[in-house]
Amino acid sequence: MQDKTLEAAVPGTGQALRYKVAGMDCPSCVGKIETALRRLPGTSGVGLNHHSQILRLTLDEAATPRAAVEATIRGLGFGVEPADTLHVTEGNGVATDAAIATEPRWWQTGRGRITILIALLVGGGSLLSWLAPGVADYAPMPAALFGLAVFGRRAVRLARSGSPFSIEMLMSVATLGALVIGEAEEAAVVVLLFAIGELLEGVAAGTARSGIRALSALVPRTALLIEGESARAVPVERLEVGQLVLVRPGDRVSADGVVEEGESDIDESPVTGESVPVAKSVGSPVFAGGINATGVLRVRVTRKASDNTIARIVQLVEEAQAAKSPTARWIERFSARYTPAVIAVSVLTVLVPPLAFGGDWHTWVYRGLALLLIGCPCALVLSTPAAIASGIAAGARRGLLIKGGAALEAIGKVRTIAFDKTGTLTLGQPRVTDIVALDGSERTLLGLAATVENGSAHPLARAILERAAADGVPLRPARDRKAVPGRAVQAVVGGRLIEVGSPRHAVVRAGAGSVPADTVAAFEEEGKTVAVVLADGRPVGLLALRDEPRPDAARGIAALRGLGVRSVMLTGDNRRTGQAVARTLGLEVEAELLPEDKLRAIAGLRGQGTVAMIGDGINDGPALAAADVGIAMGGGTDVALETADAALLGNRVEGVADLVTLSRATLANIHQNVAFALGLKAIFLVTTLFGITDLWLAILADTGATILVTLNALRLLRRTGASPAPAL
Repeated sequence: MQDKTLEAAVPGTGQALRYKVAGMDCPSCVGKIETALRRLPGTSGVGLNHHSQILRLTLDEAATPRAAVEATIRGLGFGVEPADTLHVTEGNGVATDAAIATEPRWWQTGRGRITILIALLVGGGSLLSWLAPGVADYAPMPAALFGLAVFGRRAVRLARSGSPFSIEMLMSVATLGALVIGEAEEAAVVVLLFAIGELLEGVAAGTARSGIRALSALVPRTALLIEGESARAVPVERLEVGQLVLVRPGDRVSADGVVEEGESDIDESPVTGESVPVAKSVGSPVFAGGINATGVLRVRVTRKASDNTIARIVQLVEEAQAAKSPTARWIERFSARYTPAVIAVSVLTVLVPPLAFGGDWHTWVYRGLALLLIGCPCALVLSTPAAIASGIAAGARRGLLIKGGAALEAIGKVRTIAFDKTGTLTLGQPRVTDIVALDGSERTLLGLAATVENGSAHPLARAILERAAADGVPLRPARDRKAVPGRAVQAVVGGRLIEVGSPRHAVVRAGAGSVPADTVAAFEEEGKTVAVVLADGRPVGLLALRDEPRPDAARGIAALRGLGVRSVMLTGDNRRTGQAVARTLGLEVEAELLPEDKLRAIAGLRGQGTVAMIGDGINDGPALAAADVGIAMGGGTDVALETADAALLGNRVEGVADLVTLSRATLANIHQNVAFALGLKAIFLVTTLFGITDLWLAILADTGATILVTLNALRLLRRTGASPAPAL
């Protein structure tokens, strides 16, 4: 066959291969394939993602040709094709869901065709039994034998590849046993229900993947590339960093970039979860997939299509869904012992009553076969990963990036959340809040301060310049501009020496009583920084500045309080400023902390229960790592996507409460799924031993439970916002 597999040389270990595997509908499918491939000589690094359906492995073809790998996968009942039929990103080699988006309809799949054929055989057998009652005992046999051939062959291959205790094996043994004891009609119904169950599981698994496919579909296929004075449509994959693209009103943004020209509002909710359109102007970042509302924009491309924010989110979400949570790992270990135990109980059910108590062989063989079907652990194994995958996908669609099942489980169990202040609870951008003129007008005072601060990169200087620009205050000519470290900045403006400095500097320059101490104290009590403007050594006015809390910070803290979660602010700022912000937002505060102090604070909080740390992902790295869960505020930046266990892409403090609520809903969903899986099995175990349950009800108990837990997990995808959830 023609080989199209994407590959990369791996010195000394073979070649890295990548395939798309079709037909997987639960994590047990992953286990079957991985077990089979690891038994082949020359294979290593085998990893299969159930959600993206991408298989990666390293193969030494001198030991095993890749055709044998493909044949092994097909022999287990799964489709396989080289991964270059997918859209593959450059650099990291991550396959997107472009191919998954074109999955065939259920009736076009192999499982769909098998199910339809078995249904026709069962229907034909029933019709023949009605028309010719004399052959009623034999009419169901074609359906049963066909199903046994299909699933039995798969069971044998699974057993040879290292998975003897598969559902296919249990179902095949039960079907064969039913035929042997003369229950052909029930054998036919068993294979039909099993086929329908497998088909529905596949359909449900495809629905679970739809949330991430929808993210990939947000990016338009074409972009308007600006060349000179005209623009032409090109595929987004051809865009290069540095090129200019045109984004018209109503268009989706075609690439991550920075606005070069124009102003508009962009709906970024698909990426960041921010429900309100965000104003964009020259210098503002934009994300691929956002919807341009009003104005025409020229955007400078900063990332290629293969590396834009949505592509990275899809990659990280798929990796997170593939990572097993603690609960999932525990259930897998339990199931590895559970299935052999069920087989042992079934054998004892068949042998003990007839041999020890003279029971009827037909009756107890029948009941033992039913137990085999009831004991299949598919629903139990699927109960946790289905909920985790849906929860992670639901979060991603709301700008809540959760990087693994372990993090998703832990977030819902937090008792305390520690917040950094600057850039997390506050905007990280000081603003001029008050202007007090001691001599002259406020406008003149602001103009003098802005003229002196012009050219400075200090955050307070930028705040003064932004206020002057907003108020339309012009800057005046200045000379001899310089900074006096730790004291003030100064320049000669209109023949006078103008200085902008701290109140302490003003007192040194002009003497005690020259600055209104009560006004300065009142501003500082409110958590504001005070700058004094002096002209020729005499104070002429005060400017008060403050890094304002985020608009939703108070609501976010209140929402956490309603969820029973304690909020603490850890800041390196002075105690007065920290206390002022804490009073405004309604949370506890520990101020004047060095990085090592934050670590000690986190350690102390962990002694009282599970702790999450919320920071900007840059200077809070140690504290984020020390907490049970680290959550980065990021707005889609590299740091937010690559640091910590979760990220709030929309920079919303309310998103923290959304995370807690989503996690608790996911944990509740897992508990419900486990209860469904084990509860149904317990009920049918009892009814089978007492002879109440037929074979077809036994298989329905397994496939029905599997479908129930899958559909229950899919409910998480419909979550659109935070809602009250009980503390766990």
